[in-house]
Amino acid sequence: MKKTRIESDLLGEIEVPLAAYYGVQTQRAMDNFAISKQKLADYPDFIKGLALVKWAAAKTNWKLQILDQTIYQAIETACKEILAGQYHQDFPIDMIQGGAGTSTNMNANEVIANRALEILGHAKGEYQYCSPNDHVNLSQSTNDAYPTAFKVALFEMNQRVVKSLTTLVAALRIKETEFQDILKMGRTQLQDAVPMTLGQEFGAFAFTLEREIKKLEEASVAFLEINMGATAIGTGLNAVPGYATLCAQHLGELMQQPVISAENLIEATSDTSGLVAYSNALKKVAIKLSKMCNDFRLLSSGPRTGLAEIQLPAMQPGSSIMPGKVNPVIPEVVNQVCFKVIGNDMTITMASEAAQLQLNVMEPVLVHSLMESIEWMINAMDTLKDKCITGIQANAEHTKEQVLQSIGIVTALNPYIGYKASTKIAKEALETGQGVYDLILAHQLMTKEQLDELLDPKHMLAPHAVAK
Repeated sequence: MKKTRIESDLLGEIEVPLAAYYGVQTQRAMDNFAISKQKLADYPDFIKGLALVKWAAAKTNWKLQILDQTIYQAIETACKEILAGQYHQDFPIDMIQGGAGTSTNMNANEVIANRALEILGHAKGEYQYCSPNDHVNLSQSTNDAYPTAFKVALFEMNQRVVKSLTTLVAALRIKETEFQDILKMGRTQLQDAVPMTLGQEFGAFAFTLEREIKKLEEASVAFLEINMGATAIGTGLNAVPGYATLCAQHLGELMQQPVISAENLIEATSDTSGLVAYSNALKKVAIKLSKMCNDFRLLSSGPRTGLAEIQLPAMQPGSSIMPGKVNPVIPEVVNQVCFKVIGNDMTITMASEAAQLQLNVMEPVLVHSLMESIEWMINAMDTLKDKCITGIQANAEHTKEQVLQSIGIVTALNPYIGYKASTKIAKEALETGQGVYDLILAHQLMTKEQLDELLDPKHMLAPHAVAK
């Protein structure tokens, strides 16, 4: 039986698998680009973004009476099926490609056209009845359809980022409450500083991540400004009057979001600064998340010779040679994800800067890097919450004993005996091994009653008035 069909383009004829919904230009992209080995099919949000854009474009063309209603309805049905998860296997091209996204755009055009042909009762490849270029790509260029599609995808992906980050913060808030009465030593420059509670420490983790949620949401708003109707460079050649505004309106209705047409389509066609801004917001989350994981590794270090203030859930044996060793593998893997996100941000920055004249041909690597960062961050945050944070336990007795033995509590006496005297006591405690409490009494700097009052750890956890 025949297993291929013949399709043709500018460069000539080529064989395409008979059952494939993609066509000649997708096949050429498969043959030319084997770079990242990460396919468009690996990013379903992007495929759905393409389907939404093609649906909105077709609806606009029909409303403007330049697309036959029967063809429009077939395109609409095909797009709905793609949005429902069908035919994603027919998006096999590499995410990294030359051509400023033309291969991705044509992949979508071909799949939609061939499925529409089936709906219309024709065979795949009979493009005289529904063409990838003349019908599915009508009033468009890759240079407006491709960036609009990835913006749609990124906006939707951000919803999942925010959800994962919100649930992570909620898990930290639970620990904040659980650990609110557990006294421990705060540290600066890895040295003993002043007392705090473990709850305060986890509350700070929660707060620093929580404040980034709004920043992500604000940055994602830029994805709702699109350049559909710009066509090749922003002049709108081959699009009819009113197309840009109406297409944005239709896309907004499909997304149920306030999508707007860019004020200057020429500027919008070459500008990718919105993606840079979002990447920067995501990078800030990565930096804070990595710092928190560094702290988890320090606080759980030991278990006998480290800080050992908390216990992380034991997830797997930690060594092929050292019996009994358990490593903080979940914070470690999250650290590595954060490094990747930070590195991708540099790639995104350089790719955005590389725009020339009326187009940025580096959009594929820019988009792939940002989508990769988003997916990795979502997976990392979910893993950290489920396999680490929810199972963290405190070593309460150990942390309390560390506070009582710490020289750092002498800081609380500064307002009463002065910095010089406090320094003398701290130095003597270090040299002799005696406790601060005993030395204060031995030097008759305070009475026992005064000292007990001031060194009550609960009095050292927040600002308070100094008695004169």
